[in-house]
Amino acid sequence: MTEPVFHTYPAPAKLNLNLLITGKRDDGYHLLDSDFRFIDLCDSIDIALRDDGDIVLLNPIPGVPPDSDLTVRAARLLQQASGSTQGASLRLHKRIPMGGGLGGGSSDAATVLLALNRLWDCGLSREALMQLGVQLGADVPVFIFGRNARATGIGEELSEISLPAAWYVVLHPTVHVPTATVFKEFSRQVLTGQASFSTMRTLATTPQKQNDLQSVVCQMYPAVNEALSALRECGSPLMTGSGACVFLECGNEDQAKTVYQSLSSRFSGFVAKGLAAHPMFDGE
Repeated sequence: MTEPVFHTYPAPAKLNLNLLITGKRDDGYHLLDSDFRFIDLCDSIDIALRDDGDIVLLNPIPGVPPDSDLTVRAARLLQQASGSTQGASLRLHKRIPMGGGLGGGSSDAATVLLALNRLWDCGLSREALMQLGVQLGADVPVFIFGRNARATGIGEELSEISLPAAWYVVLHPTVHVPTATVFKEFSRQVLTGQASFSTMRTLATTPQKQNDLQSVVCQMYPAVNEALSALRECGSPLMTGSGACVFLECGNEDQAKTVYQSLSSRFSGFVAKGLAAHPMFDGE
């Protein structure tokens, strides 16, 4: 039997440089206004073609049934949309913390769509893949879009933004923050007057950006507040996405490493470089 030939593809993490919640749709999805930046912390996905049409995840994440994994769902969605009769074996190497607000699951799904669109020779446009991606999750389209972007709507309305070179200290509090739970609590606080939807975007020249979910998460998970407090000694940190990870932007690698080293005995985390585009972005 011929050994399968695997190709390896990157799936980068993202940071939300700000995150405003501007409303809520009748179907329960929240409207947002956020700037997404890719960073060089990446999961990787090995993919080998199969001629039996099966989609097989070779190393399922403990506690996540393969049929529920976003990589498997992405591959099957592309099969259905394209009519491809080919299959794929997938092997996922996780480096992006789960439940950290870094978009790892969404990025993995996007990479599978991008890679299999090429490997299966589906010929779908980037826009068509983005439309498939939003069926998997609101963050998936930005990874297919491939450029740092301002996202509005539920995250599917994207416009490219230019960002300066930057390095980031990212701390990962030892808690898993479920996105749905955070949005549910935010909605409850809006209804009770404890929180409100944002109506004005922070000026680009303002050093301290805003994440409307941050106060909710800090109330629910004191470890997140502790990490933010530690980073505030060095600058103006922010939580990314729905948490739990928090980050501080630095002007260069040496500064970022110095800050991280001062905190590494107390917190898990890493130093990351901001990317100009997704590693798989081909400029189309």
